[in-house]
Amino acid sequence: MDFVEKYQTVFVFGAIVGGLALGQVSGVPSVADVLILPFLMVMLFGAFAGMPLSKLRSAFGNRRVAGTSLLVNFVWNPVLAVVLGAVFLREHPALWVGLIMLMVTPCTDWYLIFTDIADGDVPLATSILPYNLVLQLVLLPVYLYVFAGELVELPLELLLESVVLVLIVPLVLAVAARKGLIRWRSDQWFRRSFLPKLSPLQVLFLSLAIGAMFASQGQEVVANPELLALLAVPVVLFYAITLAVGFGIGQALSFSYEELVCFNNTVLSRNSPTALAIAVVAFPHEPLIPLALVIGPLLELPLLGIIAQVHQGIRRRNWWPDDSSVPLDRD
Repeated sequence: MDFVEKYQTVFVFGAIVGGLALGQVSGVPSVADVLILPFLMVMLFGAFAGMPLSKLRSAFGNRRVAGTSLLVNFVWNPVLAVVLGAVFLREHPALWVGLIMLMVTPCTDWYLIFTDIADGDVPLATSILPYNLVLQLVLLPVYLYVFAGELVELPLELLLESVVLVLIVPLVLAVAARKGLIRWRSDQWFRRSFLPKLSPLQVLFLSLAIGAMFASQGQEVVANPELLALLAVPVVLFYAITLAVGFGIGQALSFSYEELVCFNNTVLSRNSPTALAIAVVAFPHEPLIPLALVIGPLLELPLLGIIAQVHQGIRRRNWWPDDSSVPLDRD
């Protein structure tokens, strides 16, 4: 990780504090409100430009890990989010919707870093990544309409418009830019010179978007600080429960250590920036929903760092079979 990626949580926290301070200045909230969506679209463009969509076919060289990962991400995690919300956030439907949005959007970038840190199978994790992107594009509107339609007002046309505006448009532009740059220069130049600049760009514009959001809704945050603390409880429980499920599945399906690390990171990491972008457009009259989603990066990165240490500790103590000599593309 470079400096910006390594201290992403610090940048996000600084954006929150700075946004809250600027939000108290007259005239700033209205300007900040206009800037949120452009900042998020630039951030998503950077994320999608680095997306290896060509690896869609190769992911299912390992059906056990890839297939099980998709089942957990798109069946188990949505159900768990609804249950946790029903238990802890029944009195706060906007936060419940924010929790659902966070948990039904699997990560499309950060988890590769933590898979690598814990010596997991990074190529396998990379090949699963495009499926996470494509399926969440298709299923996120469905999840929201089914699970969130009863909790908050959600016009279907506005939901579809938000998906097109903040996901489809940046994705199309990113794919076109990727192909154009590779054709103009070379694939090697794109991977070695251009891609390394994208991750810091994503962190920068995510931080700007979060700062703008807190500047535009600073009064709401100051008036309800306990609500964001309340959301932290089900988020931490989600990671604890899903990690336990991951170890159980890994043992039942005889995953190697490398496969286990890959699997756990793909089902634990969340795509909070994408969920945040959708929330900004789809819920203009529910400011607590996008505000709830900023807790994702604040909790996710430290938790994933801890989980990486847990994996490494397991390997050092030989508590998990290490099949590094076995080909990792086995069925």
